[in-house]
This record gives sequence, C-alpha cells and structure tokens, in this order.
Amino acid sequence: MRVHPLLFVFSSLVCTAGQLQAQSAATLEHVDTRVGTIELELGVPNEESAQKLFDSMDFQRACQAYLWALPTVGFEYVLREQRNELGAKNGDVVIYKGHRDVSRFLTPNVTTPYIIGFMDLAEAGPMALQVPAGAIAGSAMDFWQRPFTDFGMTGPDQGKGGLYLLVGPGQEPPKELPADAKIVRSPTFGIGFFYRALDADPAKAEAMEKAIRTYPWSQRDNPRATQHIKPSAPQTATLPRGMEYWEQLAAVINREPVDDRDRFFVAMLRPLGIERGKAFKPDERQRQLLAEGAQVGELMAKANSFDKRFPGSKYRSDAHWDYVIMADPDQDLADYSQLDERGAYFYEAVALSKGMVTKTPGVGQAYLGSYRDKNGHAFDGGKSYRLRVPPNPPAKQFWSVTVYDTETRGIIQNSQKIADRSSRQDLVANADGSVDVYFGPQAPKGFEKNWIPTVSGRSWFAYFRLYAPLEPYFERSWPLPDIELVK
Repeated sequence: MRVHPLLFVFSSLVCTAGQLQAQSAATLEHVDTRVGTIELELGVPNEESAQKLFDSMDFQRACQAYLWALPTVGFEYVLREQRNELGAKNGDVVIYKGHRDVSRFLTPNVTTPYIIGFMDLAEAGPMALQVPAGAIAGSAMDFWQRPFTDFGMTGPDQGKGGLYLLVGPGQEPPKELPADAKIVRSPTFGIGFFYRALDADPAKAEAMEKAIRTYPWSQRDNPRATQHIKPSAPQTATLPRGMEYWEQLAAVINREPVDDRDRFFVAMLRPLGIERGKAFKPDERQRQLLAEGAQVGELMAKANSFDKRFPGSKYRSDAHWDYVIMADPDQDLADYSQLDERGAYFYEAVALSKGMVTKTPGVGQAYLGSYRDKNGHAFDGGKSYRLRVPPNPPAKQFWSVTVYDTETRGIIQNSQKIADRSSRQDLVANADGSVDVYFGPQAPKGFEKNWIPTVSGRSWFAYFRLYAPLEPYFERSWPLPDIELVK
C-alpha cells in the first residue's frame, strides 16, 4: 500500500513534535534540597536558582568565617577598647583588678589582677618586653592569640625576669643584644601580651602590676615610660555583634599578613565585601548575608562552647565538668589546623598561654567549666544551686570558682558585685574539709561567705580553676561533683 507523500511528512512532524515535547519535559527538572527547590534546565540551575545557591553559599561562608575569626576579633575588640576608651599607646598596659575592671572582657577571674597590653611592630619595629622577677605568669601572642612565648614562672626566665625582644614578619633582630636577651618572632605585626600577679602577699602582687616595661628597641637609649593604666569608669563588654564584628575583622585582614592556612577563608570573604586592600563597604545583599551569618555563627559558637563534642572533653564521666581549653596553644597540629577547638575557647575567653595547658604538676593553671546542672539543664539565675568542693583540692597555690553570664561570657553583673569564691577567702568549711559554694538570688543562712549571687532571668555558667594543679587533677582521681539544684 502506497502512502501519500504529504501524509508521510505530516506523520513525521507529529512524531518529531512529540519527541521534542518528551525531551523538553525530561530536561526541565527540579531538585528539592536543604536550601530549597532548585530548578534545572538541561541539568543546569536556572538564573533564579543560581542566585539562590550563591546566597546560600555566601551565607554558609559567613557562618564559618564567624567561627574562624573568633580569636582575632577577640583581640581586636580589647585593643580598640584600650586605645579608644582608655588612651593606651603602643606597648602600654592596662591593669584590670576587681569586679568592676575585669567586667571589661571575657571570662576573667576576680581573685588575681590582669595586666594586658598590645604592641604594633609595624609601627615601632622590634620591641622590648622587660619582665620583672617574681610570681607572675603570662604570655605574648600573635593577633590570632597563638602564644609564641610564655614569660614569668611558666616561661624561659622561670620567674627570674629578663629581656624579651619581639620581632615581627620580615624584620631582622639587631646584631648586638645583651647576653640574656631572648629573641622571639611573631607571625603577625600585632601582638597581645598579658600576665597575672600571683603572689599571695597583696603588697608584692601590687608591686608586680607596674613592674613590666616595654619600648621600641630603636629607642632603648631613651625610652618613653610605659603607662600603667587603671580604668576609671565601669564598663561591661563582650564580643561585637552584627556588622561591627565584620568591620573589625576587615580591619585586621587589612593590617596583618595572611597565613597559608587562612587563604581559603580570606577568599570566601571576598564575595561578602571583605577584601584586603579595599574599604569595607558592603552592599545591601552583602549586609543582609553578613548579619544573618553573624547571628547563626554565634549560635553555632554557643553550641560549640557550651556542649563540646570533642573526644576527651569531659574531666570525668560522673559529672558535667568540661575541660575549658581543648585547643592546642599553637592551633596547628600535624594533620590539621584546629578550628572548632580554638573557636570554642575564644568564644568564651581571651588570651592563652602554654602555662594554662601545662601537664607539669605544681605549675601553671587548670580550667574546668560547667554549663549544665546535674540533670542536664542550663543554670537558671532565679533558682538556687550548690557545689560541694571535696576535701584536699589538688592545687599548690589556690582554687577558685567564678560565675559568668551566658549571654555575654563576662562575669555576672549583680548588685553585690560578687562573682567568685576561692580558697584565699575566709569560707565556711564542713567537718570533713569540703566546702559548699552556693549560687542563687538569695544567700543561704549561715553560708553567706560562700554565696555567689545570681540574677533572675539570666542564665549563667561556672569555671573552676586550680592554680598550680597537682597530680590528682591530671590523673582525674580527684572528683568534682555536679552543681546541684537545691531548695
């Protein structure tokens, strides 16, 4: 049977149209994902979906960059407060002493004074740090809070004092130096240093507060006197939030050299408006993504700090006490650079030294943190709790417990101006030598000396410190029970 040519052509056209329709239906797809529905054309995201993916990509980068930047923004905010509010110059130090003064930074203790300063080696060249002999413990850190030398009792001078010459990137130390000078190099131009005066004699400790000297080595023959500044007005501080966080990070990136380990993070910030050599002027899209990234990034940081998921982070399995410091002071291990471990610490705290993580009994300090009660609940400032410190705490010097506000990570702000209790105070002891420390809005009768007031409507957490910890701490044979809810 012969088919008419026109009928053959028509049939072919119908067949071809059907094939094209089927092919088009097969290539117009969508994929449901965590970030929403992505529309595809021939397997490629369409323009609208591509923008959705870019927004998701940049938001995720902002969240991770928030965690990555915690150490350096932590230093930047303290530096700015010293420079802008207290008038500190290059190398000057600020003495933080007592409840009012130490309210200015993250998780300090209240028992001992802090002496904190900053140097800018790009401005001054190599600088001298003249350390006094005596019972002090401190460190000098680069602007990522990596300690490159301890000084004092946990440093090379072993409490005998001495001269440390701090040298920045690309700088050469002078050829002629005193025989006892210790040359230490920093990978950044910005340097933060701190120490604590630990002598039990108040007069000796106070003398140590103003005994340190700093000066540019080029001015060693006639150095400017180091200012020792005491804050004159109360102020509470925490890490900056929102756009202020990114503005401070952008300033650091513009000032400091970029480590090889950080190059990808710096690259991820470029689409968000943070770029070396350029002013930080984000457009509306960038501002929104940065603001959302800072918000979610901080929530991630809270989980990372207050519910540590690192192996070995528990002091003992029988209580909710974590090791506060899970970061290696160098931050860079054989196979990777620490991100979550350092982020957990620097969200809670500022400054680190090798003496703070030493495993040598009778030297340095130990830090345990409790963020939940015996039943696993966050601490409620409107309820009362008790910590029973067992007899014979393994500390050669003393122990202390300090309470912090969960939102600010600064010491608790109560009307009594009391945030800590320690073995250096006249506490009421039990017959077996244990000591009950109470936390709550009202003082327990007979234990007023052992009471740390909390604030209704505010959550809190606690640090337990051991100064010069002994073997039972390192062996974990000394128990520290949970903080328990009491009537």
